[in-house]
Order: sequence, then C-alpha cells, then structure tokens
Amino acid sequence: MMMKPTYSIIAPVYNEEPVLHKLHERIAEVMDEVGEPWELLLVNDGSRDRSADIIAQLHSKDPRVRGISFSRNFGFQVAVTAGLDHAQGDAIILTDADLQDPPEVIPRMIEKWKEGFDVVYGVRGEREGETFFKKLTAKLFYRTIDVITGIDIPLDTGDFRLMDRRVVTALTGMRERNRFLRGMVPWVGFKQTGVTYQRHARFAGESKFNSVRQMLPFAMDAITSFSYFPMQLATFFGFFVAFLSLIAIVAVVLLRLLSSEVAFEGQASTLVMVLFLGGIQLISLGILGEYLGRIYDEVKGRPMYLIDKAWGIDKEE
Repeated sequence: MMMKPTYSIIAPVYNEEPVLHKLHERIAEVMDEVGEPWELLLVNDGSRDRSADIIAQLHSKDPRVRGISFSRNFGFQVAVTAGLDHAQGDAIILTDADLQDPPEVIPRMIEKWKEGFDVVYGVRGEREGETFFKKLTAKLFYRTIDVITGIDIPLDTGDFRLMDRRVVTALTGMRERNRFLRGMVPWVGFKQTGVTYQRHARFAGESKFNSVRQMLPFAMDAITSFSYFPMQLATFFGFFVAFLSLIAIVAVVLLRLLSSEVAFEGQASTLVMVLFLGGIQLISLGILGEYLGRIYDEVKGRPMYLIDKAWGIDKEE
C-alpha cells in the first residue's frame, strides 16, 4: 500500500500529449530530492489527443501518478477543482502541465510552507514566449480586478501555488459553478506570501488560453464572482442619463419661451436621443443578464464535472 503523500501536485491536462512524459520526469526529479512522499494528480479535461492513454501509462509505471479523465471538456477551473477534491497531501501544489511554471520552484514554496505560510503563490517576474498583447492584457486585468473588487488578489500571479490542507478544505467547500480560483484563494484568507520566479515558454504544443474569445469569459467570471461594479456602473449611467434629460427638458422649455425659433427642430436630434437611451438600456440589461445567468447555473444543481475514467482513484472518492 502506497504511503500517504505529504505533497500533491495537481496539473490539469488538455491536449498535452507531447509534454506529459517530460512533466512527470521533471516533477519526479524535483520531488525525489525533497525526500518526502508525493503524488502527481493529472486531470484530463476532455482532451482530443492521447493524453488520457499517456496518463494511464504513467500510472502503470509509477503508482505515485494518479489520474482522472472527464467525460467531456469542463474547463480549466473545474479541472483544478476536481484535483483539489481528490488530492491526498498535506500541501497541495497547482501547476500547469505545459511546464511554463518550472517544477524547480516547488522546493522554494515548500520552504515557505514549512516556515508557517498557508498559501505560497508564484509571482511572475519574467514571462518568456508570451506576446506583448498577452502581457499587456494580463497587467490590465489584474490591476482592474484589484480596483473594482474587495479582494486583495496578488498582482501578476497565476494558478501556480502551494496551499495547506486547511486552505484546500475551505476551497472544496465552495461549490460555485463559475469559478475564479485566483480570487477564491485570497478570499479564504490565512497566511499568504509569494515567491518570484521566471515563467518559461511552453515546452511543447500550443497555448490554450491566448485568444480574446477565451480570455473574456474568464475575465467575466472573475468580475461577476467578486464585484457588483458592473451593476453599480449601470446605475450610474441611469442617473447620469436622467440628469442629462432633466437639463435638456429645462433647456427646451427656456428656448421655446425666449426664442421665436423652434428649439431642437427636426427628427435627427430625437433619433440620436432614442438610440442613446436604447443603448444604455440594452447595456444595463446585458449586465443584469450576466449575473442572472450565473444564478441560473447555480440553482440547476448539476454536478460540476463527470468522471469517465480514473487511475489510482475511486470515482466515488
């Protein structure tokens, strides 16, 4: 029977066939030097390549590798959640499977954990292999989130972090569907610190998170999970338009009383005002719809994910 691990390393997997063997090799090299029991938990998020087969091969060769394969793609945040649900370690490390977050940083995180910190997050000092657009939008995203939310999310951090078991227990009790773990971790509190590192370029394969189409839903989940700012903004626009309308009414009355010319003559001005007001109303309805849609997801009560296959894990665990 395998000894209970002290450390659980969780890596979500989506079409990572070219990198999985190297990921296991580097993590094994680093963690064997640490000298305490560990496990690598790979969560296959509906990959279309041979990722699931490779996870099965790794488990057969090294029982410290355990795996979960979803019935379909449920998304990165849910894959991380599944890993947290099944991790057995006293300290749990989240990392990407593409080796952009170097496993060699993990011992530094472990040192901080042993000093008494409950969360040790990786702070990206340099980011190799990323476009100027990706770096710029990431900086803007974190700084915007910091301004509009009441949660102190560390700047320039990702999901690469170590968490104590009691932090993970708190997170697994939060079963919201539209998840933003980078905000949930600071929300639960406890003693947290950062470790600065150089983020590498992908070892192999293509990035799964570079397009605006992929980043916008992630940003919306972050904002709606921790801030009412969009709804407050809609309220502000409502009062602002009402104020402008009041001024316009007074101006039209005065011009009609004091001038022989017809004030604001013609249909163009009326059309502009109608379109402006209609635009504000549609934006406000869209914002309310985003929040309402998330409430709808919660009340349906569907399971967060479904497991198709598992290696070294009981599906009911």
